[in-house]
Amino acid sequence: MAWRGCFMKCAKINNIPAQFLNPKSSRLTIHPQQRCGFRKAQRQSEKKRGLREETDAGEAGGQKHAVPPLPGEPVQPMPLPPRKPDRLFRPLVFTVGFTGCSFGTAAILQYESVKSRVQMAMEEAKEEKRDKLREGHDTIYWHNWWNQLSHFQKQVILVMSVVDDWWSGLSEGQKTVTGILALNTLILCCWRIPSMQRSLVKYFTSNPASKTRCLPMVLSSFSHYSIIHMLTNMYVLWTFSTSIVSLLGREQFLALYLSGGVISTFISYVFKTATGLRGPSLGASGAIMTVLAAICTKIPEAKLGIILLPMVNFTAGNALKALLALDTAGLLLGWRFFDHAAHLGGALFGVWYIVYGNEMIWRKREPLVKFWHELRNKPTSRPRPGGGGGQV
Repeated sequence: MAWRGCFMKCAKINNIPAQFLNPKSSRLTIHPQQRCGFRKAQRQSEKKRGLREETDAGEAGGQKHAVPPLPGEPVQPMPLPPRKPDRLFRPLVFTVGFTGCSFGTAAILQYESVKSRVQMAMEEAKEEKRDKLREGHDTIYWHNWWNQLSHFQKQVILVMSVVDDWWSGLSEGQKTVTGILALNTLILCCWRIPSMQRSLVKYFTSNPASKTRCLPMVLSSFSHYSIIHMLTNMYVLWTFSTSIVSLLGREQFLALYLSGGVISTFISYVFKTATGLRGPSLGASGAIMTVLAAICTKIPEAKLGIILLPMVNFTAGNALKALLALDTAGLLLGWRFFDHAAHLGGALFGVWYIVYGNEMIWRKREPLVKFWHELRNKPTSRPRPGGGGGQV
C-alpha cells in the first residue's frame, strides 16, 4: 500500500499583523505632552519627587502609567513577561474534559450511526419490493415529468446529478474531511475582513498570555491566516483521510483529530509559559501531526513518497522518526518559525493513542454505549386508564 502525498510539515505560524496583537486594554497610557506656554523649570529633586508622587498615586488608584525617563538617565529594557504556571490549570482541566467528552460523544454517535444504517437497509429492502410492482407506471410518470421541465431546470438537475456522482465517488474519509476543509476555508475568508480580525485574534489564535485561553485551544485548529499554510495542511489531511478513517472509523477519527488539536495546543502553552515566550499560534498542524503519527505507528511498513520527488520512497516508520527528530531539534535550538512544541505534542499523542490509548479508551466504551441504549429506549411511564389523582 503506497501513498503519494506531500509529506510536509504543517506549521502554526505567527504571521498575523502586529496591529491586531495588542488590544486596547493592554496599551500603556502615556502622559500627555506639556501644552504651549512657558513654565518655570523645576529642580532635579522636585522632578524626582513629582514623578514619585505621580507613580504612587497611579498604583494606589489601580493604574500603572508609563513614566517617561528623566533627561540623561539610561532607558531600562522591558522586563520579560512573568511566568505564571497557575495560568495553565484551567487549560489542563479543559484539555482533559474535552478529550473525554470527544471520545464519549464519538462512541454515542457511532451507536446512532449503526442503528440508523440498519433501519435504512430494512426500509430500502421494502421499497425495492414496491418498486418492482409499479416499475412500469413510474417510468411513464417520470418521462412525462421530465418533458414538462424548462431548459434551465433540466440544466440545474444535470449539474446536481454530476455533483451527486462526484460525492458518491468519494471515500468515507474524504467525505468526513470535506467538512473540515469547508470550515477552514470559511475562517480563512473571515481573516480578510478587517472588522473581524480583532475577534479572530482573540478566539481563533492560541496564546497562554491571553485572557481567553480555553476556547481558542479548539478554534485555533480550524484557523489559518496564510492561504499556502491552509492548502498545505488540508492537502496532507485529504491525502491520509481515507487510510485513517478506514482504520479507526469516522467517529473515532473525529475524536482523535479534535483531541489532538487541543492537546498539542496545551503542550505549546506549557512550553511558552516555561520559556517566557509570547506570541499567538494558529493552524491545524498539531491535529494533523496526530493523524500522521497514528498512521505511521499503525502501519510502519507502509511506503510513502513526496509528490515533487516521485523517485524517493521511504517507510512510514522512518518518516515518523524524521519528523520527531526535526521537531525536537527545533525545540532545543529555539527555531521560532514553526510551533515545534505543538507539532511534537500532537505527534506523541498520536503514537500514544495507537499503542495504549485505543485499548484504554475506545475499547472500554461498552458501558457508556449500554447506558445510552437503556436511556434512549427507556419506556415512558403512562398513567393507568382508571388511575387518577381523585380527591376523597
